[in-house]
Amino acid sequence: MRTLIVVNDVAHGPVLEGTELVAARDYLSDPSWAEQRRCRVLNLCRSYRYQKVGYYVSLLAHARGHRPIPTLATIQAAKSSTIVRFVSDELYDEIQRSFAKEPSGSVTLEIFFGRETTGLHAPLGAALFGRLALPLMRATFGRNDRTGEWSLSSCAPLATEQLALDRRALLVDAMRTFLRRRHTPHRPDHGRYDLAILHDPREAEPPSNDKALRLFQKAAEAEGFAVEMIAGEDYARIGEFDALFIRETTAVNHRTFRFAQRAAAAGLVVIDDPESILRCTNKVYLAEVLGRHGIPAPKTLIAHRGNLAQVAEALGFPCVLKQPDSSFSQGVVKAADAEAFKVETAKLLKRSDLVVAQAFMPTAFDWRVGVLARKPIYACKYFMARRHWQIVRRDGGQLVEGNSVCVPLEDVPPSVLDVAVRAANLMGDGLYGVDLKEVDGKAHVIEVNDNPSIDAGCEDERLGESLYRTIMADFRRRLDERRGLRSPGG
Repeated sequence: MRTLIVVNDVAHGPVLEGTELVAARDYLSDPSWAEQRRCRVLNLCRSYRYQKVGYYVSLLAHARGHRPIPTLATIQAAKSSTIVRFVSDELYDEIQRSFAKEPSGSVTLEIFFGRETTGLHAPLGAALFGRLALPLMRATFGRNDRTGEWSLSSCAPLATEQLALDRRALLVDAMRTFLRRRHTPHRPDHGRYDLAILHDPREAEPPSNDKALRLFQKAAEAEGFAVEMIAGEDYARIGEFDALFIRETTAVNHRTFRFAQRAAAAGLVVIDDPESILRCTNKVYLAEVLGRHGIPAPKTLIAHRGNLAQVAEALGFPCVLKQPDSSFSQGVVKAADAEAFKVETAKLLKRSDLVVAQAFMPTAFDWRVGVLARKPIYACKYFMARRHWQIVRRDGGQLVEGNSVCVPLEDVPPSVLDVAVRAANLMGDGLYGVDLKEVDGKAHVIEVNDNPSIDAGCEDERLGESLYRTIMADFRRRLDERRGLRSPGG
C-alpha cells in the first residue's frame, strides 16, 4: 500500500523514506490520483475546517477508496464538545494518573501520531490518539478548582508549519514508528479487500476460540481477503480496512460498540453493526419488539420498583429475571419464590431502572439457530448443565457447560427455523444466534444474540470449514454489491 503525506506546502512537509510527499492541491486536482488504488493518505494539512483544503483531502480520499488519517468522522468528532467530554470521561483514570503531581491548573500537550512530545505523558498521548486519531494534535487539559479533578477541555489539529525544527525531527520519528508498528508490511495484492477481525486474546469467554479464529482467517483468504487480527489498541486504524468482523463479546458501553460505530461511519461492512448491538444487547427492547410482532416467547413483563407485586402475581414462581444487558447467562437468575424474587430484583434494580421478568419454561435443551443475511446457516442443541436449569452453570468461578450437538438444518423442526428467522430479521440482516425453547411442538424465542458463539468443535460440528466460508462469502457479497460488482457464483 502506498503511503502519501499530503500537506499544504511541500517545502514544510516531513520527508520520510518509503512515503511520497504530495501537495494538497495536487492531490485534489490531479486526476491521476483518483485512479490510484490502495493508498494510505496521511493528511497533515494545516486546517480541517469545513470546506478548507484539509477537509477536502480526507473527503476525496474516502471517495477514491483511499485510507485517510484522519477520517471525516475523526475530524467531526474533534470539533464536538460532546465527543471531547465523552473521551475525557473514558480516559478519566489515565488523565488523573498523568497529572497527579502537576502543580499548575492547565496543561497543553502536543501529540504526534500517538507520541506525546515531552515523554512525560506517553500512555495518555497514546490513549488519546486511539480515540481521536488526529495525526498532529494539541490537547489541553484543565483542573477543576473545586474537585481537583482533571479533564480534557479541547483537542485541535496542529499544522506542520507551526513546528520548530527539533519538533519536525520528532514528527518524522513518530511517523516512522507509527507506520512500522501499526500497519502491516506490504502484501502482494492477492485480495480485493482488507478485512480486520477484532478479538481480545485475554478474554476469558470469547465468542470464538483460537482454532475458530484461524479458520475464519483461512476462509477469508480463500474468499480474496487480506486479513489482519486487530485488538483494542487498533481503534485508530479502522479506516485502513474494507470490512470489520467483531469476534469479541459486545456491549453498548464497551469498545466493541465504538469500533462498530467507527467502522460503519467510515463506510466499512461491519458485523456486528452498531444497530444490531444496540438491539440485541438490551432485553427490554427484545421483549417489546417480539411482543409487537407476535413472535412466540415465554410470558414476559418489564419490572420496575413500582410494579414488582403485580409482576410476581402475573408470572408466578419460579420465574426468570434478567438485567437488560445480560449475556452468556450472566445477569440472569431464577427466583424460586416470593422471597427470592424480592432479593434478586433488589440487586438487579441497583444497576438498571428496569428488569426483564419471564415465566420459567424448563426444557432439556435450548435450540440455537444461526441466521446470516436473513437465512439460517446452522443449528445446535445446547443441553442444560448437569443439575442446573441453564446451559451454563457458574460454580465458584468455574464454568460448567452442558453438552451440545449440531443438527442438520433439514432435521430441525420447521416451526423452530421459521420463528428463529422471523425473530432475527427484526434485528437486521447481520449474523445472529437465536435461542429458542420447544414445548409441545411450539417454538418460543428466549433471546436473539448478536455476535453468536462460533467455536471450532461445536457450532461447526456438521459443516466444518464451510461454515466459516459461508460467513466470509457474505462479507464479500456485501462489499461487491456496494461497488456494483458481481460476486463469483452470484
